[in-house]
Amino acid sequence: MRSSKHRASENNRRSISGQMYTLHQRLYHALNLGTSRFYDDNTRKWQSMDIEIQRHVVRSIAAFLDSISGDTIHHPLVKDSVSDMVGALVGILQYRNGSMLNIAANVVEKLVNILPNSIVQPYVLDLVYPLSKSLSLNQGNIAISCVIALNLVLLNLNSKSEKAIWEILKETKTVAHIVSNIQDTSGGMVPSEHFQEMASLLSTILWRWPPSRYPVWTDAKLMKTLEAIFARPDLSVKVAVLKLYSALALCGSGAKNLIDNGEAFLQITVQCMGRSHPYSVQVEGFRLAQCLVRNEENCLKLLNLFGEPVVNAIVSEMCKQNSLSGKAANDQVSLLKEACRLALITRWAGKHHIYFWKQGIDRVLLGLLLEDFHDNLYQHFLSLEELMSIAHKVLSSNYLLVLRGYIWDILGWLATHCGEDFNPNTHGNELHLNILITCSCLVFVDVIRKWCQICQNDVVDAFKSEPASRAVLMMIFSPCKYIASRARLTLFEILKPNGKEYLKHVLHTLSYTASGSNLGMPNVLKIVINLIGLTCYSGLPQYQRNVIKGEGIKTLLVLVKWCLENDVHIGRLSFAPHLHNTFHERCCCWVSTEDWEGKDIPLLYSLWVLAELMHNSGSARNILDIFAGEMAYTEAELVSKLQEICINTSTPGLRWFAAYVLSYFGAYGFPSKIGKRIGKGLNEKEYVDMHLILTNGDSLSVHGVVLAVQCPSLLPSKELYLDENTFDGSSVRDFTRKSFGEVRKEIRLSAHVDHQALLKLLEYVYWGYLQAGEELVKKLKTLAKRCNVQPLLQLLSRKSPKWGTPFPYSDLSLALGPAGLPFSDIILEAKATELMCWTCSFCSLSVPHMHVHKVILWSSCDYMQALFQSGMQDSHSQTIKVPVSWEALVKLVDWFYSNKLPNPPSGCLWDNMDTKEKLCELHPYVELCWLAEFWLLEDVKEACSHVIGSCLDSARHLSIKIIQIAANFSLWKLAEIAASYMAPSYRQLCDSGELEALDEMLVDMVRAASVRLSQEGGSNSR
Repeated sequence: MRSSKHRASENNRRSISGQMYTLHQRLYHALNLGTSRFYDDNTRKWQSMDIEIQRHVVRSIAAFLDSISGDTIHHPLVKDSVSDMVGALVGILQYRNGSMLNIAANVVEKLVNILPNSIVQPYVLDLVYPLSKSLSLNQGNIAISCVIALNLVLLNLNSKSEKAIWEILKETKTVAHIVSNIQDTSGGMVPSEHFQEMASLLSTILWRWPPSRYPVWTDAKLMKTLEAIFARPDLSVKVAVLKLYSALALCGSGAKNLIDNGEAFLQITVQCMGRSHPYSVQVEGFRLAQCLVRNEENCLKLLNLFGEPVVNAIVSEMCKQNSLSGKAANDQVSLLKEACRLALITRWAGKHHIYFWKQGIDRVLLGLLLEDFHDNLYQHFLSLEELMSIAHKVLSSNYLLVLRGYIWDILGWLATHCGEDFNPNTHGNELHLNILITCSCLVFVDVIRKWCQICQNDVVDAFKSEPASRAVLMMIFSPCKYIASRARLTLFEILKPNGKEYLKHVLHTLSYTASGSNLGMPNVLKIVINLIGLTCYSGLPQYQRNVIKGEGIKTLLVLVKWCLENDVHIGRLSFAPHLHNTFHERCCCWVSTEDWEGKDIPLLYSLWVLAELMHNSGSARNILDIFAGEMAYTEAELVSKLQEICINTSTPGLRWFAAYVLSYFGAYGFPSKIGKRIGKGLNEKEYVDMHLILTNGDSLSVHGVVLAVQCPSLLPSKELYLDENTFDGSSVRDFTRKSFGEVRKEIRLSAHVDHQALLKLLEYVYWGYLQAGEELVKKLKTLAKRCNVQPLLQLLSRKSPKWGTPFPYSDLSLALGPAGLPFSDIILEAKATELMCWTCSFCSLSVPHMHVHKVILWSSCDYMQALFQSGMQDSHSQTIKVPVSWEALVKLVDWFYSNKLPNPPSGCLWDNMDTKEKLCELHPYVELCWLAEFWLLEDVKEACSHVIGSCLDSARHLSIKIIQIAANFSLWKLAEIAASYMAPSYRQLCDSGELEALDEMLVDMVRAASVRLSQEGGSNSR
């Protein structure tokens, strides 16, 4: 088996010890006892069926590996021997002899531990297959050795081999075998140490390969097993289970399943974060909790059950900084970091904020900033000079710098979600809070100063300082009167010496940066920091006039235009490195992880400060004067852009601030697509069923269903509900007539209701927004307050939106179902099928149908308008047969009432469906595409095509089915979409014969798409 590459030169021999050279010689003597054959794939494999030869070879490999030291690890003799050692080990592992598997697997573990990762990587595929294949052996001791070795190999795997390794793991059914072994462990058939190794390997696989998670968290028997094991007192077992749960919770669906079905599991998880447990248990407990609360919905579910214990665990751990010493210091800092990461749950509003203040979070944060902090060292009241002296001491130290980003973020979130009348001395401490405010303001001013004289070395420091700057912004605009006033006063005093100079530089930097095209990270960070600075300046009364005189509004308008035209989408993760978590980088199925501020930070801050400057500019006339000269936008253009943001953007914060700016142009509310449709009902007065009577006798015609959902306070309460006991089984036509007789069609209003104000309120109710002058706004505010229309009242009062507030949008779907029956006057009937034929509990129709409202259909669909005008308008209740399935009808009605189509399952739920199930999910969207062509519903057609296309992108094998269905419906554009997804595989489809099932016309369509794809590729390469 020796070759020229294995014959070390005399010089190489001199560079290693004689013992090592001897062991190398013995290794090759042993290897030569086997045979080496070439196979069809041109690979050479070592073979020997003699157990004694195998044992001799394994021992020789182990002895040679033991002789390798740090000085010789990269020696050519070692590098040239790896291929032959691995080949022999693979051959022995594939033989699957029970007595040899343990020994060979242990030597694989030694090889991976001793040799550099770069040397081992080329042989990973060779090692993984036999190791994973061995897990199917029903012999615990054998399997566990292979588990340990396989886990070590996978932990050292580079990303280039991931896809190939996953195919091997699927082929060998590795996950299924591990799960089986874990279930054997629960019955006491194997030691708990074996469970730990099995769980560790499964955790590694679940973390690295998201597709492996679904079959694990949906295995009810396994989850019951894990729950039972988790309850055991063995701490080492708890660590293994916590890691396994964390890997499962990287899947959003898996995390939801854990939270929804495991209160006992949640209780133990919270207990594991407590001080009574050792470091290893605590750190894994905190990591699991972080995985579970990656979105607001899951977080609030957990906190509703265990809010106070979770906060207690976090704060208790953050208090341990005074004991940082000795060898355990690194572990303690790591645990502190995990606790601080979990404390970022403060970014969401809730009762947990009260728990944090009760636990003295202000004192705890100060303790993480200031080494050896003790309350008795400071007076309760200190002057600003004394506070700044303490702050300088804090900021000049290097104490726990790794936690600074988290500390500032937590402080900012606490300020953001504080109550208006919060008193720091009730739960916290005024002195502690004042020191924290002073420290953050000092950091903020320092970073503004550095950007004025920026050099490359300061960029890194600016990255570190962004959280402190952001905390100042959050405190200045905090709803808490104390925090906001204290932060403004402190910042103003610190800015006194050079504040105006810094402001000029901030304005100049923003204007200059927006005029360029370089979007590199230093420039992005520069924009963000300076926007934060300008927003803070706009919150200081002493500087507001200076900002406006310095053409701050025009600068912001230029910046808004720059963000929109350059499609600038930058989230905070881009410049807040402390928020990066490598463990979470492989998450899946988290549908809603976007924060309120979203991924348009520069635009959001630009609109925020623009609104503040407009608020401070005085009268509406002053604002309009700004648009008189040459500038980025005319008033009409800006208003149009802001309305587009409200309608087409998904980020709540950005939409709120766009609506906030619009209020300064006399446009109040929240523009939306469904508002544009439903608003036609107010203007055209079609199918009204109610009249609002004012005291002067004037009457306004309205639709009960719209008022019941959008402004129920305008209706007497008894009109809003039905008593189900009143139903007597009569037909829906008779019931509707009866119910309409009970609902008052005329509602007399109070003398306090102003006619003009009511008209405008109804405009808001239907359209989602309104136009009004300052005089009318005063009357409208009174009416909006009485009607409890809080979002509108906030804009009429021009109050800055509270961080985290959901963006209001028109959704009339609440009117569907029993609650909508008093106002419903149309039945939509789907195609009856054997599987979908039922009787509505409110009527005698035994076909799939829905009770809907004529005004909604009339507003949403031109086809319906024509249908009603042809003779259907004379009856209160009529049936329209819709030629689609029940599933398609439900989606269509959802769109009518909310302008949204329900999405099919996504992520691992979708990936683990078979082809038939996926087709069943997509078929209703194809039906709606077909129906939308006849009913002229272009938005529905476009939305359905988008849904189908996104599903085909993740499951291209469906394309051949979808193109057939689309052709059957004569949906040629949809067929072309399916063809484009088939184009890359055209040759393979031809060779496999799959295209034979298609008509020649469809095959030509796929061929043409393939040709276009190849031509585009050639053009791009040129």
